Amino acid sequence: MDTRVAHHYQTQQVMTSTPVKLVSMLHDQAIASLTEAVAAIEAGHIENRWRANRRAAHIISTLAGTLDMQQGGEIAENLDKLYRFMMVRLMQVDFRNDGQAAEDVIRLLRPLRDAWNELAQRGQDALQQEARAAMQLIEPARPARAQQATPAAAPVRRFSVSA
Repeated sequence: MDTRVAHHYQTQQVMTSTPVKLVSMLHDQAIASLTEAVAAIEAGHIENRWRANRRAAHIISTLAGTLDMQQGGEIAENLDKLYRFMMVRLMQVDFRNDGQAAEDVIRLLRPLRDAWNELAQRGQDALQQEARAAMQLIEPARPARAQQATPAAAPVRRFSVSA
């Protein structure tokens, strides 16, 4: 696939996603980056490992920075601690070329990603239910419209404007 098309698709996906879906997507990208870092470690590609790990660290830092500690309460506090722990493990990926540290972070991110996916799906399901309910309200009105006169059968009125 053309990279421009893929980039355009990804941009559209981000621009039309809900905040919950965006958080889920960030977790997906962090997991993908760390998987890439592990593969780079196994292949001996230090620079690729560093780039992938840096991407994952940036994402996790962003997730931590967007936590609302006042409204999030205990959940936000626990996520903050978890994200800080992940950042420490990501430093070990680079300092020790440690694939196990990256795997540990992936194992922590997966349940978080799954939870955000579930929240996003619940939101999508709720929207679909609302749309179905709205359509049920509209459906009874459709047959009545079909029985109305067609434009060809309707009388044509001509208006003239005189000065």
